[in-house]
Amino acid sequence: MNEGKRPTINWMELLWLVFLAGLALLPPVLEIHKQAILLAFGLVQLGEGWFLSRVPSRGPAYAVLIKICLATLLIDHTGEISINSSYWPIYFLPVVTAAEYFGPWATLAWTALASAAYCSYLYPALQEYDISAESYSQLAIRILFFFLAAMVVNRFVVENRRQTKRYQELAETLAETNRKLEQAQAEARRSERLAALGQLSAGLAHEIRNPLGVIKGSAEMLNQKLGESNPLASELAGYISSETNRLSALVTRFLDFARPLQTELTPQDITKVLDRALHTVATLRKDDPVRVSREYEQNLPPVLLDESLCEQAFVNIVQNAYDAMGEGGGSLHVSATRSGASGGGVEVHIEDTGPGVPAELREQIFNPFVTTKKTGVGLGLSIVSKIMDGHHGSIRVESARHGREGAGRNSGARFVMFFPAAHESVRAQALSQLVVS
Repeated sequence: MNEGKRPTINWMELLWLVFLAGLALLPPVLEIHKQAILLAFGLVQLGEGWFLSRVPSRGPAYAVLIKICLATLLIDHTGEISINSSYWPIYFLPVVTAAEYFGPWATLAWTALASAAYCSYLYPALQEYDISAESYSQLAIRILFFFLAAMVVNRFVVENRRQTKRYQELAETLAETNRKLEQAQAEARRSERLAALGQLSAGLAHEIRNPLGVIKGSAEMLNQKLGESNPLASELAGYISSETNRLSALVTRFLDFARPLQTELTPQDITKVLDRALHTVATLRKDDPVRVSREYEQNLPPVLLDESLCEQAFVNIVQNAYDAMGEGGGSLHVSATRSGASGGGVEVHIEDTGPGVPAELREQIFNPFVTTKKTGVGLGLSIVSKIMDGHHGSIRVESARHGREGAGRNSGARFVMFFPAAHESVRAQALSQLVVS
């Protein structure tokens, strides 16, 4: 069981108590009411922080009102004519308290209330004494000092709040800048790794492709020569030919990954490319029981796209979603919305009900040879990431919104692909060309 923090008293609060004790020892010393009221002031001040933490909305108003009442009682017990009491500056306490917690207009209102409480003793004094014009002038001066003190303190407090808010906004901006810088550094490191792996893959692919061609041609000639005379040798030659075709397809993927990306970007409606990709996968996987739903925002801005490359990226992501959901099928939700990022753009969300991507793999899933499939090579998402880089966009993976982990349902995966608006893409492309030159 955790014990709550004990309230502590700092040295300024102790100094506050010392000053109140000094007032209690000054004449009239034997006035028990005065000492009791000053003790109440001390208790209110010491417990003010605790009280405000319990009642944050109305606490400041209660604190100011209690201090006004205590100040009024103190004036009543410290002078033959209460309004002439030498303890009249006690009203500065509620006035300054109001200036600390409220804005300018509320501070003026509380100061007016404190002044009215002080002036309330003017009526009894008029019943017994004649008050000169000079006394009225002194009363006006005291009240004006209340307002002057309130405005000076409130101006300092308001400026301090403004500076604090400015520093908070600056801290948030710096945190966001650091986050973007870390993301840019991570992308730069990944791009360097991709470039090195791409060069290696290109060299290996070219060296492997020629022997594969010889092996495949030899297997086909052997199959033709043997014919039906040797069924076993013919069957083995068929195995050689089919496995060679599989290796050739793998080499082609390596070359696709290693080949420099040549994009021809033109302003396009991204939803049309999405629909073509969904139709292509649905035709290839027509036996899979997958329910596809679409949600496109109206009047999306055009983005610069290479239609074939962009469709290839969408097909790859959608096919991965089909594979993840398996033979049992599931739901695939595709949406396109206007992005809230600076400069605008379009975000495409492709969300499935499969097992999802483990959190520890979400940062590496777009690196080469990283895959969650048992038979996957791990180049598909790397190629998609490369295509997104060519479009000056970005891609990330996260848990699907509909997923309820631990509730007997798969969490799912959601791929978020960002495409900048056409004018932003042109600007980014020009900037990258300038840096290269």
